[in-house]
Amino acid sequence: MSTEKDILNQFDTISLAEMEGVQLLNRIDTKYIFPDEDTLKYLAEIKQNYRSLQIDGVRQATYSTLYYDTPDNLFYLQHHREKPTRLKIRKRQYVDSGLSFLEVKIKSKERTDKQRMRITAINEEFSTEEKDFIRQFYAEPETLIPRIWSVFERITLVNKDTPERLTIDSNIRFSYRGEEANIGPLAIAEVKQEASNRNSTFVQILKKEHVRPMGISKYCIGAALIYPELKHNNFKEKFLHIKRLTNEPV
Repeated sequence: MSTEKDILNQFDTISLAEMEGVQLLNRIDTKYIFPDEDTLKYLAEIKQNYRSLQIDGVRQATYSTLYYDTPDNLFYLQHHREKPTRLKIRKRQYVDSGLSFLEVKIKSKERTDKQRMRITAINEEFSTEEKDFIRQFYAEPETLIPRIWSVFERITLVNKDTPERLTIDSNIRFSYRGEEANIGPLAIAEVKQEASNRNSTFVQILKKEHVRPMGISKYCIGAALIYPELKHNNFKEKFLHIKRLTNEPV
């Protein structure tokens, strides 16, 4: 029986340097969640249409992310209240490539704008240079505190014909200071495009399989799991959907 690795090895490859031309740091994101076991069949259907990012022979890379928020959970609550403009601030290590970045994501209505600066390593405290970078987008970086770690494995694909990137994240785990949580055997896919294009091969396959887009934030899901006292009633449908997908009692 074929594995995800077997199928990925059938994709044409794209290098990290070539990826610079399709960063899509300002983009429209469309997210989906589905059982991880379905990833294999989706990959088999799109292998002629996408190239797979490969770094030192690795096509499924490990990502480690530290998310920050204010003591009163401003960024989390912006999501929960469905504010049209919201922030996310994090440090992310691309483990297999050895690269680390401080990243600020600004969501404004339908578009996502990601700004980042290269850092040498992930430290919980911000350096002076990091604070200066954050201050361009959020006025009080000294108020930010680390909230959760997220670790997952990511497949990154690039459409051969249109400016589109596709990421598929699996084995998603959350932790902070002894507390741990996960969402079970599920994958979160994200289609990143310059402009919304429903003719995307991957989007059309999911539509055929009746997998609908779902706005989902790994930070918010993880924070609600690690800190159950956080207000999360507006995420109730998302948690119910996750339970249905994993066959847990609703």
